[in-house]
Amino acid sequence: MSMKSLSFPKIRLGDYGMAVALVALCALFSVLTLKRQSGEGPQAVSEMVDVVMHQIPSTLTIFIVGAANTGSAELAESVYSKVRANGLVNARMVVGSPRDLRLALDALATEGGQLGGVVTSGDAAKWLVLDQIGVNYPAFADSRIATPSERLWPDFLKASNLLAIVERIVVIAIIAIGMTLVIITAGIDLSVGSLIALSAVISASVVKLLGGPDASGWAVALGFFAGIVSCGLIGLMAGGIVSRFKVAAFIVTLGIMMMARGLAFMTTGGFSIDQVPDSFVWLAQGRLAGVPNTVILLVLIYGFAHVFMTHTRYGRYIYAVGGNAEAARLTGVPVRAVIAFVYAVSGLAAGLGGCLQASLVRAAAPNMANMYELYVIAAVVVGGTSLSGGSGRVLGTLIGAFIIAVIQNGMNLLGIQSYTQMFTLGGVIVLAVLLDKARQSGGIRQFLSGS
Repeated sequence: MSMKSLSFPKIRLGDYGMAVALVALCALFSVLTLKRQSGEGPQAVSEMVDVVMHQIPSTLTIFIVGAANTGSAELAESVYSKVRANGLVNARMVVGSPRDLRLALDALATEGGQLGGVVTSGDAAKWLVLDQIGVNYPAFADSRIATPSERLWPDFLKASNLLAIVERIVVIAIIAIGMTLVIITAGIDLSVGSLIALSAVISASVVKLLGGPDASGWAVALGFFAGIVSCGLIGLMAGGIVSRFKVAAFIVTLGIMMMARGLAFMTTGGFSIDQVPDSFVWLAQGRLAGVPNTVILLVLIYGFAHVFMTHTRYGRYIYAVGGNAEAARLTGVPVRAVIAFVYAVSGLAAGLGGCLQASLVRAAAPNMANMYELYVIAAVVVGGTSLSGGSGRVLGTLIGAFIIAVIQNGMNLLGIQSYTQMFTLGGVIVLAVLLDKARQSGGIRQFLSGS
């Protein structure tokens, strides 16, 4: 049989390729992080309530313990509320650090009280103070330490870990919407990381000026509005320069990246701003009907962006400019306006990202969001948007952002060193670019043959 008679199946990179890759990555890290660990959720709560109510004498004091900002804290709060509702008055909740538990034990010993048991889970169950209760507090040597029954479950699929992944990608994913529009027009925006810092600094500065820790909610909203609009205007300026003077977007946004970062340092004198009220954190840390604001914001923005790009005239204009700007101009598309528009959107998205980042950490610093522009571009490229312009989807960008976050999170869970993570992520980006070229070439075979 001659080589010419051999036929190879044509591999097409479908619209769902990145979604399949994301599912595969989740499955891989689920298997690699599978281990026996304390249970979580309603079943664990029910089990611990049963222990407290029926297996420890109600006349003795019971500590219900959780580590702050972890799943064990939520379990402790649920168990405590249920046993108190059932009339148990000797239950005490300790949510915090090992030192908090030690202080609570000291207080009970000083009172001359009797400890019947400690109910805990997760990270709190590993605290050394629990192992040394009998040594440090001889009167409590007979107390019981109860934890939920162990089960085989991956660390990756823990609710707290999945929420951490979502929280990690919110800022990058929102900024990536604007970057997607820019790259679809065959452009690039390197200024988004610096605009995050500038927006955060402007927002916090306005809040500080309008009252600082005593500022009202309206002052916080005005600060966020100022940060977002300022970055939007800077993006509009960048788009105007690119479209009007035909300057390479790479150079224009590189210059703005340096100018915005410098302006952020000039505004604060190089120091962070943390004189903000409690309401400052509501944007990134608040909840609406039990759902994190960041998740709601992410869904709304991506839903709107998807409809805009697929069902509006201006969305079609953006694709047309990226596919062939001259042909688009000849058919009546306002090319300059479209280019200015996408850079303005990118600036607005970066401004919103800066407000979210400042709200998340309750402070603004001029050096925040270093290298974020690279993560944003990586999410867009991995999500299937072509660097050559003319093709890409915002929902693909969201999947790309999740892929980047899942890879980083999985490698962190496996204890992989940071420079190995950088190497791996760089390889993922290069692979995504090669797959994009293969798609443009009509398939893997044509790409490899160079035809």
